[in-house]
Amino acid sequence: MANRDARLIASSGLVIGAVLGMAGTFVPSASLRGLLWGLDGIALVVATALLTIHHFRRGNDLVAAGFLVFVVGEALILAGAAMDLEASAPLFGAGVGLWAASLTLVSAPNVMPSWLRLVAAIAALLFATVAVQIFMGR
Repeated sequence: MANRDARLIASSGLVIGAVLGMAGTFVPSASLRGLLWGLDGIALVVATALLTIHHFRRGNDLVAAGFLVFVVGEALILAGAAMDLEASAPLFGAGVGLWAASLTLVSAPNVMPSWLRLVAAIAALLFATVAVQIFMGR
């Protein structure tokens, strides 16, 4: 990213999203989990929106589209962040399905390092499996 502020915000958003998302998984309180996952989702949406613009400007259209799809998927998951886990399952399933599509788009072109593309492809397969299971009612 050419803009130093945008790079800082995007990288901070990814780190904040990762840390708060993991923290929310392990807290015993539903209200604290909702807060942490809500902040996690907001940070990830901001970060990936900036990454969308960055890759679009560089002409990496598939990668930009992948980050845009991630924004949509994360927004769906964010909508259910403060809900009961069982009640938010359909939103989570849709979001995870979009994460799988996002990772596929981001890892398809030869823009990212090979090892990262491989990890993204494996993660996309795992996310797609979860989404299919949720869509089938599990």
